[in-house]
Amino acid sequence: MFRIPLALLALLVAPIVSTSAGPLDQIPFKTMAEKETSLKEYAGKVILVVNVASNCGNTPQYAGLEKLYRQYARQGLVILGFPCNDFGGQEPGSNDEIKAFCTSTYEVTFPILDKIHVKGADQAPLYAALSGPEAKFPGDVKWNFGKFLIGRNGEVIARFEPAIQPDSPALISALESALKK
Repeated sequence: MFRIPLALLALLVAPIVSTSAGPLDQIPFKTMAEKETSLKEYAGKVILVVNVASNCGNTPQYAGLEKLYRQYARQGLVILGFPCNDFGGQEPGSNDEIKAFCTSTYEVTFPILDKIHVKGADQAPLYAALSGPEAKFPGDVKWNFGKFLIGRNGEVIARFEPAIQPDSPALISALESALKK
């Protein structure tokens, strides 16, 4: 039987390990006030990461997301909205305009972060980790309101495409299961 020496095995595996993005909670991003933060701020919570836009056919999902947030926040849910102008120019506003829209139109109280790119050459590092080739659910975000569910342990546990509504049975089931852990 042929045996690979442990030292050689470590050299073969090291390049694979070193190309990973690392823990999601270490990846920086900015708040709307442009303060640097990360998922570490939400340690121990269940996180729903959503790329959002104000002028999209999916924009009414803000109402469903806010309803989820109000229903499950006390159990440990946080929803993080990342405005994105990558799809049809449907989020052209400044951070202040986006915040005013979300607050006045949908009474959003969950955190809306700094506008980012979720695909392409300027893709934000968090989205590279969520959707890149080494991600648990790889593949480009297809449109506004794509959703990634992250468990209390910081691991991505589900991905929901933009057409999946916040009140869909699949999303609610995954969310409630994650909140019980």
